[in-house]
Amino acid sequence: MKRRWVSRIVVTTVALVAIGAAGVGAWRLRKAQAAESLPTAPARKGEFLVIVRCRGELKARRTVQVTAPVNVPELRIVWLAPTGTMVKEQEPILRFDPSSAKQQLREKEAALKQADATLDQAVSQARLAAEQDKIELADARFRVERAKLEVSKAEIVSALQAEESKVELGVAETKLRAEHAKAELNAVSNEAKIASLRRARDKAKDEVELTEYRLSRMEIEAPIAGLVNYLPNYSQGWMNAKPFKVGDQAWPGAAVADIPDLNTLEMEGKIEEIDRGRLGVGQDARVRIDALPEVTFPAKLDQLSPMTVMGWEWPPTRTFRGFAKLEKIDPRLRPGMNGAIDVIVSRIPNALSVPVKALFTRGGKPVAYVAEAGKYRAVEVEVLARNPDEAAVKGLPEGSQVALVEPEKSAR
Repeated sequence: MKRRWVSRIVVTTVALVAIGAAGVGAWRLRKAQAAESLPTAPARKGEFLVIVRCRGELKARRTVQVTAPVNVPELRIVWLAPTGTMVKEQEPILRFDPSSAKQQLREKEAALKQADATLDQAVSQARLAAEQDKIELADARFRVERAKLEVSKAEIVSALQAEESKVELGVAETKLRAEHAKAELNAVSNEAKIASLRRARDKAKDEVELTEYRLSRMEIEAPIAGLVNYLPNYSQGWMNAKPFKVGDQAWPGAAVADIPDLNTLEMEGKIEEIDRGRLGVGQDARVRIDALPEVTFPAKLDQLSPMTVMGWEWPPTRTFRGFAKLEKIDPRLRPGMNGAIDVIVSRIPNALSVPVKALFTRGGKPVAYVAEAGKYRAVEVEVLARNPDEAAVKGLPEGSQVALVEPEKSAR
């Protein structure tokens, strides 16, 4: 019985020792694998750019607004160029319904033709009346001259005939004066009538020209080359405002769309107060767009706001504004795209740079873990400059691989 218990105890002890040895070996293996599989990055040598990063969005410095024509009624949209379309200068982007204007033009043209005909008729009648007055006036003069001739015979005729001749002369002269007055009255009356008809004709002509102008304004062309963006239609109230579309009724002078000039794109960034003193106009910058992460656009800081600007977000914040002008415009860029501006504050030549994730604190001092033969050695470094993504350091061998995760924490 004793031998059985002793053999059982021995077997159990051997099994426990074997299990413990296997566990220690597995732990050492996992530790070695963890040490070998830690993410690393190389320490690169070259020019280090000290930057100030600020978030912002693309904006066009020059934007031309497209408005509905003034003094043109019944502006119903029947065609629109698709929103976001690139258009050339003087290319049609919007058309209003011209049917009402065409109907009005036909009516005005008919009224103008009638006014022209009435004026021509009045001018012809005035000419006929003037010719008739000339004939009657000439006849009255003839009678006056004949009466004078009869009066001149007074010495050779009787006294009675001489008196009759004088009476006839007086009557003829009276008729001549009457014909003069009649001719002048007819001339003034005809001139007034013709002037009135001419004014009516000119008014009808002006209405035709106005209708033709309205008809010509039924198609709006792009004032500049750029991107078409339709503005909200507030005719149904602010809460129901939506961009203009086909079928909407616009009012005279309404802002229908705007076209930003893509050649004037710039990045507007929000600069924190702590960074404002490090920036100045003319500094080089690099612009990164969230939608195009693979491309870096060179730019130059060309404007800084002298005072803070209130933002629209909640809670409200106040920041400075900086504007970076792009040196080259990419056709894929659009106003409103979000991104970041990296303003180059200074440059450190021949600097050794590592990712910020590779710097850790040990004993109150910055250290980096250098990979050597599957192990990691802590090396104290001096941080010369720090950016959001990388830092310039001194104390690391060039070309060394540094861990991006602290080995002790990874092993635990």
